[in-house]
Amino acid sequence: MPEKVVIIGSGPAAWTAAIYAARAQLEPLVFQGNPYDNNNKANGTLPLGQLALTTEVENFPSWPAGDTRAYLKTALKENDVDFPYWVASDEPQPTHGINGPELMALMRQQAVNFGTRIESKDVISVDAKKSPFTLRMHDGETVQALALIIATGARANYLGLPSEEAYKNKGVSACAVCDGFLPIFRNKPLAVVGAGDSACEEATYLTKFASKVYMIVRRDAMRASKIMAARAMSNPKIVVKWNSVVEEVLGNEKVVTGLKLKSTTSDETEQLDVSGMFCAIGHTPNVKFLDDQLELNEKGYVKWTTVARTYTSVDGIFAAGDVSDDYYRQAVSAAGTGCMAALDAERWLAHHGHI
Repeated sequence: MPEKVVIIGSGPAAWTAAIYAARAQLEPLVFQGNPYDNNNKANGTLPLGQLALTTEVENFPSWPAGDTRAYLKTALKENDVDFPYWVASDEPQPTHGINGPELMALMRQQAVNFGTRIESKDVISVDAKKSPFTLRMHDGETVQALALIIATGARANYLGLPSEEAYKNKGVSACAVCDGFLPIFRNKPLAVVGAGDSACEEATYLTKFASKVYMIVRRDAMRASKIMAARAMSNPKIVVKWNSVVEEVLGNEKVVTGLKLKSTTSDETEQLDVSGMFCAIGHTPNVKFLDDQLELNEKGYVKWTTVARTYTSVDGIFAAGDVSDDYYRQAVSAAGTGCMAALDAERWLAHHGHI
């Protein structure tokens, strides 16, 4: 028997979809990914999504300032071998909001409480040509689904430097809106890598908190739209480092203390004293396993074919979260579309007589 609804993914969109689908008695099956796969570790696509790679989350509703330890001990298992979401005792504890991995673990647990089934496997291909849809896992197993929700997210692009990897969550970030307010960045010099609209937006946003923001631009001109570039370059807190690339992220093992820059026009190098580096060089939606069977937009994200609906180009397949959002890319907006996808799937199943 095919599953009524299968959800691929494990971020806010996937777990919200699972919560709604489970409460509707659709018995959802979630493929959250393989936590032991080295490619997932390298690509930042491990289970629990991008939030599992962050520290404090201050902008998700319902988590104001306060110590969340007591509640978490009643809501979650303290020792989960697969998902070490607890903040280590020797690390700073969240005081404004909640720790990212813990927030994701709470969403996951809430979905489980309503009867969601979870498989820790990677979906490597989907046959979307006929219904029920056939999904193939990394271990060769196949599963059929009447309705399918794609919630695989998008991973931030980084420079690929070993030193950059070493300082992720210690001063290296790819989301100013998520992390810019954190104490390690406030009233300190920061750097944004990139030259497009997103980089200009990130740099401008960070001026609210930073003492100075350096934009590291590879060429001698911005790629951003004229209005966005002008807005950034006219900001007195923003300094552009033209014809420069980051060669190394510097730090004291605990936090970022600077960047080593290299000129793209000469052999000159420069050390820039900053307390954080924000990469704004784009995101890559996790859609490779779909093998171009769904219509994508010009940026490679799954396209919603109907306004304000999570419908895709294939009837019975829905998309939620950052895999279909190249604009907002926030946990709360992803969760909202996860709810929408579950409701859309439920109504689609009912319309076709499957429930």
